[in-house]
Amino acid sequence: MDNSAERTFSSITSKVTMALAGLFLLVFLAVHLGINMLLLVDDGGKSFSAAAGFMGTHPVIRIFEIVLLSGFALHIAFGLIVSIRNRMSRPTRYRHASRSETSPFSKYMLHSGVVVLIFLALHFIDFYFIKLGIVAPPPGIEQHDFYRRAVVLFTDQTSSSIYMVAFLFLGFHLNHALQAAIQTLGLNHTRHAALIKAASTFYAIVISGGFMAIPLRFTLFN
Repeated sequence: MDNSAERTFSSITSKVTMALAGLFLLVFLAVHLGINMLLLVDDGGKSFSAAAGFMGTHPVIRIFEIVLLSGFALHIAFGLIVSIRNRMSRPTRYRHASRSETSPFSKYMLHSGVVVLIFLALHFIDFYFIKLGIVAPPPGIEQHDFYRRAVVLFTDQTSSSIYMVAFLFLGFHLNHALQAAIQTLGLNHTRHAALIKAASTFYAIVISGGFMAIPLRFTLFN
C-alpha cells in the first residue's frame, strides 16, 4: 500500500470511527435526557433519585460507563484528527468560496464541538467527579444526592444560564451530527436526504430543548 492509499485508508477509518462513536453518543443522549426529565416530576426528587441510584450501582451500568467514556474519547479524538486533516488538505482559503455549499452547522462543527467539550468537562465536575469522590460536594449536599445538587445548581441563575447556552450549542452540533454520521457510513441517498435532514433537526431540537427545559424550570419556578 503506497503512502497516498495509506493516508486515504487512515482518513476513512478515522471518519468511520468518529461516526460510529457519535451514533453511540446520540443514543446515550436520548437515554440520559429521559432520566434527567424525571427532575421535572413533582415528587421531591424520588423518581430521579431512584433512577440515578440504579444507574450508579448496577454492575452492568458501571461497565457501560467505561464504554461511554471510551465513546466520548474516540469521538473527540477522531473528530480533532479529521478536522485537522481537512484543514491541512485545504491550506488556502478561497476568497470567493460558495456559501451555499456548506451549512453553518457543518462549517462551525468543530467550534460547537469545542464548546460542548468545555461544557462536558464542567458537567463532569458538577456531577460525575463528585460521584467518584474526585471533587468534594458543596456544603450540605451528600456525595450521591444528585437531585439536591441539581436543584442548587439550577436555581443559581448564572449556572443555569451557562447550562442553557451550552445546551443550545449542543443542539447546533447535533443538527449536523446525524446527517454527517449517516453520510460517512454510506447510508445516505438522495431520495432520503430530506427525511434525514428533518430527522436530524427534530432530534437536535428535542434533545437540546429537553435539556434546556430542566434548568429553565428550576430557575423560573423553584
